[in-house]
Amino acid sequence: MTNNNFAWLHRGITEIFPNQSDSENITENLTQLCLKSSRPLRVKLGIDPTGTDLHLGHSIPFRKLRAFQDQGHTAIVIIGDFTAQIGDPTGKDKVRKQLTPEDVKQNAETYLNQLRPILDFDTPDRLEIRYNSEWLSSLNLAKIQELLATMTVQQMLAKEGFNNRYTQENPIYLHEFLYPLMQGYDSVAVNADVELGGTDQKFNIAVGRDLQKYFGQKPQFGVLLPILIGTDGEQKMSKSLNNYVALKDDALSMYSKLEKTPDSLLTNYFELLTDLSLAQIPENPREAQKLLALEIVSQYHGKEAALTVQKTALELISNQNLANAEAVPEFSLNNVEFPAKLFYILNVSGLVNSSGDGRRQIQGGSVRLDGDRIIDPNLTIETPSELANKILQVGKKKFIRLIS
Repeated sequence: MTNNNFAWLHRGITEIFPNQSDSENITENLTQLCLKSSRPLRVKLGIDPTGTDLHLGHSIPFRKLRAFQDQGHTAIVIIGDFTAQIGDPTGKDKVRKQLTPEDVKQNAETYLNQLRPILDFDTPDRLEIRYNSEWLSSLNLAKIQELLATMTVQQMLAKEGFNNRYTQENPIYLHEFLYPLMQGYDSVAVNADVELGGTDQKFNIAVGRDLQKYFGQKPQFGVLLPILIGTDGEQKMSKSLNNYVALKDDALSMYSKLEKTPDSLLTNYFELLTDLSLAQIPENPREAQKLLALEIVSQYHGKEAALTVQKTALELISNQNLANAEAVPEFSLNNVEFPAKLFYILNVSGLVNSSGDGRRQIQGGSVRLDGDRIIDPNLTIETPSELANKILQVGKKKFIRLIS
């Protein structure tokens, strides 16, 4: 059933636990479990739909989940519709805002749509999508008391986020202690053999192992994957830091961001975000950047679209054939009330984060209109006809075609 070459399992991972690599015991060695299991393994990955956008950092554990699917195992995607209403306290210095069930449901639908290019949704018995409200919403007080009795306050405070907040005298609310237990109980509910997660999820995955032991199940293996550094080359990929590539980015935006990947991140991005052999990475960093961008855009938009936007990006960067450049996202000027400041149009079109940011980009010389640099931060456009069919550009990564 499975491939005896386990490069697919070990590529890009940070840790497997437990991991007695010399042991033939299937409870100590995940490779042995894959080899000897008489059935497909149940491989769990949970995600709380707390927002609407997934980015390439989120894709890493899902790509590993797909690798398990391709080896004949069953992917169990847990949509944390119940736990999202609490919010994972991991890495947070304050309590998360609690979401409504309506928010969570809508977010979950957008997440699944964004995951379709990664996971195998079509092969029978390769994917289960489960919502943890299925079992968590029916827990009575007696069962919750039983779960709470499996851990001590000292164990909870050993969790890094809780420990930091306790030391800094920031509030920790009692309902937050339930989160690791509920995520762990998910593993019991689906009888997981393996759980995937980022390195920041080790505590929660270990709680799942403990609860499985408590309820008489064989404890799952944990497979930890690294947190992706963002396109700034410094901090973890995050929408709030504006150093991310969203899974639902249009093809040109995705390509334009990725072809500027810092040299220091290229090997890491190839290993974690593609299936290419690392021996295939060009020695020339510029060629490596273009290959990386082409490969990742192909995954989410198809090879033909990727080749088209590669050509378009070259034309835009060189300011050649701007009027005929293909695949540039369009923005309707009907969304703007004229006369309007150009910095406002930059904002409402999504090219910048705010009108103030738009002014700064113009003052910094980063804004072009059909290839001509704009330097007046107070430039006013009187009518939409002045902009119709022109390309508005910020830096070398962001472009839109203005249409009326």
